[in-house]
Amino acid sequence: MPHTIRPFPTLQRLRRWTVLGALLASFCGASAHAQRFDWDQLTRLAQTRAQQPYQANSDKLPGELATITYDQLRDIRFKTDRSVWRAQNLPFEAQFFHLGLYQTEPVRIHELMPDGTVNHLPYRGADFDYGKNTFDASKWGDLGHAGFRLHYPLNGQAYKDELVVFQGASYFRALGAGQQYGLSARGLAIDTVGGNGEEFPRFSEFWLQRPAAGATEVTVLALLESPRATGAYRFVIRPGQQTTTTVNARVFLRAGAGPVNTLGIAPLTSMFLSGENQPMPGDFRPEVHDSDGLMMVSGEGEWLWRPLQRPKGIQVSSFTMQNPRGFGLMQRDRSFANYEDVEARYERRPSAWVKPLGDWGPGRVELVQLPTPDETHDNIVAYWVPARLPAAGQPLELSYELAWQGDVQQRPPSSWVTQTRKGYGFTRLSPAEQARQPQYVIDFAGPALDALPADAPVKAVVTANANGRVLETLAYPNPATRAWRVTVRVERVDATQPVELRAYLQHHNDTVSETWTHLLLPE
Repeated sequence: MPHTIRPFPTLQRLRRWTVLGALLASFCGASAHAQRFDWDQLTRLAQTRAQQPYQANSDKLPGELATITYDQLRDIRFKTDRSVWRAQNLPFEAQFFHLGLYQTEPVRIHELMPDGTVNHLPYRGADFDYGKNTFDASKWGDLGHAGFRLHYPLNGQAYKDELVVFQGASYFRALGAGQQYGLSARGLAIDTVGGNGEEFPRFSEFWLQRPAAGATEVTVLALLESPRATGAYRFVIRPGQQTTTTVNARVFLRAGAGPVNTLGIAPLTSMFLSGENQPMPGDFRPEVHDSDGLMMVSGEGEWLWRPLQRPKGIQVSSFTMQNPRGFGLMQRDRSFANYEDVEARYERRPSAWVKPLGDWGPGRVELVQLPTPDETHDNIVAYWVPARLPAAGQPLELSYELAWQGDVQQRPPSSWVTQTRKGYGFTRLSPAEQARQPQYVIDFAGPALDALPADAPVKAVVTANANGRVLETLAYPNPATRAWRVTVRVERVDATQPVELRAYLQHHNDTVSETWTHLLLPE
């Protein structure tokens, strides 16, 4: 399946978790129209579920859907004239995904009216065009849906573009104007590393709040469930050149469940196969990735850039900090010439920048990099891990803005890394010496450097951990780009262990760039 149309990221380890078998009568069902539902009631629902044992879903797909092929599923399409809110001529519309193949666990979806009443949005076979399939959907009843997408006139008033998709576990992804789907976000990640196997919480129910006429934002509520956690989530989605999602999350650890080793907040999932720092032999495309680096800013204001890589084994990097100001998986390289892929159009893939709202306290940003054989597998995960977890049944409440950015994206105020290359030009070093003493060429650009004359006394401050010795550093202006270039040569101590490198530019006593923090992978 081409990477550009994969329906949702899986990391090849996505497990099949349960679905909520029955809706609480106090919120839905026959009495739904007499009830009122809001964010606080969703919180109470999540908290109540956290006090109960986790129950697996016993729903079974009809035989025709359980054995469906990829091409058969792709031939099932939602009828656009049946989009939710189309008849009311509202600025947003909702459409549903059909169950089958990879998507076997139904979610329940409701409409939340302005007065707080709830209308269940059931599965109806008549809402779908089954193409060449000969299924009799009328006998299936209310199967539920695999997920949904919201549409909005993002790129012009003539057509409502796909804006955001919620499908698969707690995955979702969105677009700004002129962008093309790439990386995804998740509601929560549990034990991606550090436990006895990753647990994938899932959104089991959604409430789509009906927007007003002329609305420029839309709100989605979601109930998250897994064997060890529950959660109440609110997403306020504002489309534009940069589509921004404000996320409010109240997470509860389930009473009586096993301990959580790594609780990942605001997780992002992406793909990196090759880049200027790690070209792919035999591939005509110079680079293949949805994101090329992890950017962070600590509570003290230090900006960090970690170029992504494709390791031979799992690699985990942690960045401890207090009250982070932001982190994100970024697609900085926006030039088609650096990808040369007319189908995938990686230069249009969005960056995702997480901006915490309020004090997140102590913790760490964690980056997980996995091997991958090709670009159809997501192999990059980044998230925030709080230093302290709540007691079972008590809320961990966090809010953040998630910005889906294109050509205009978050940058450090001083200067930033534009590329990282590894290797030598002409050298008298032997191949064995080059392997033992790798060289990096790093380019920096930005307003702090633009303001300096070419002969400014700029130096590179470079350090390595105990497994590396910095042999040579040099900083000099690049006359071709009017930016600054740094070369770093380092020697490994133990070739079987990684080397942590840090480099930044300094003018007199002033730091004039972000910090390049790179992991030299073990041989």
